[in-house]
Amino acid sequence: MNIIDFIHHFPNEESCEIFLKDYRQKAGIYCKTCKGFPKHYWFSGRKFFECSVCRRRTSLKAGTVMESSNLSLHTWFTAFLLMSATKKGFSCLEFQRQLGLKRYQTAFSLMHKIRAVMGKRDSLYLLKGMVEYDEAYVEKATRKRVQENLKRGKGSQKQAIVAVASESTPLEDPESGKKGSHCGFFKLKVLKDATSDSVEQFLENNVDSSSVLFTDKNTAYVDLEKMIEEHIKVKSSKDSANGTLNWVHTAISNLKKNLLGIYHMVSEKYLQNYLDEFAYKLNRRYFGEKLFDRLIIAAVYPYVQHYE
Repeated sequence: MNIIDFIHHFPNEESCEIFLKDYRQKAGIYCKTCKGFPKHYWFSGRKFFECSVCRRRTSLKAGTVMESSNLSLHTWFTAFLLMSATKKGFSCLEFQRQLGLKRYQTAFSLMHKIRAVMGKRDSLYLLKGMVEYDEAYVEKATRKRVQENLKRGKGSQKQAIVAVASESTPLEDPESGKKGSHCGFFKLKVLKDATSDSVEQFLENNVDSSSVLFTDKNTAYVDLEKMIEEHIKVKSSKDSANGTLNWVHTAISNLKKNLLGIYHMVSEKYLQNYLDEFAYKLNRRYFGEKLFDRLIIAAVYPYVQHYE
């Protein structure tokens, strides 16, 4: 949705309330007491839903990423628009300025809540088919006085280890016979270390067991056959980076440019949220202006029953 359409559809708080009420009634209201989706009645005067079974009352924001927030729905909806307006993202200072928020911490918290729900939405899916896997070493924010005592290069404590996986469908041009591949969904996750246990845990949570996995010949990947249908190891080289493992390396390159170019340096505490935003937008790279609509769905999705 572009800004002109947004102003037309959501000019004030009331328009946001009507949209959210209608969407939640259509999707079904989750009742925490009944642990299900029984019929709910809407009370327009007090603006809440009431369960027809247990009479539990549910506010418009309850069960969504906006729950317990003092910000208006109009501010939240504008934040969804800004977070979905560009592939690269906003700096927090620019985000604060555009929303007219007084405190930097409010803008910072708001952005990370939306990033977290992006991650929760993508966690509902597993990678399937042909899957490429590799790891990235991402520079993280470290205090200057601490940096002097840390080692340099790969494996430095100044770097966070990020697992990167991508669906990769092989393609062949029938006329030229040229072979290539098409990328599907991506998954990115911060790892505590680069051991085989961490890699196996990532694959178990993010890749379907019937998949075919492509990796380089890292020693941490020697026993992955038990996790998936087939494991194909290729020698790490320029050819593998541009061929068999092309999409994960493309994602890693774009990720580093994104983090350094906009956020400059991120702390390890919040790095996963930035990865979630990057992966969410990358997985919906062809949605265009519909990305706002998808983000609204993710934000009001009753994920409470999945994450209690």
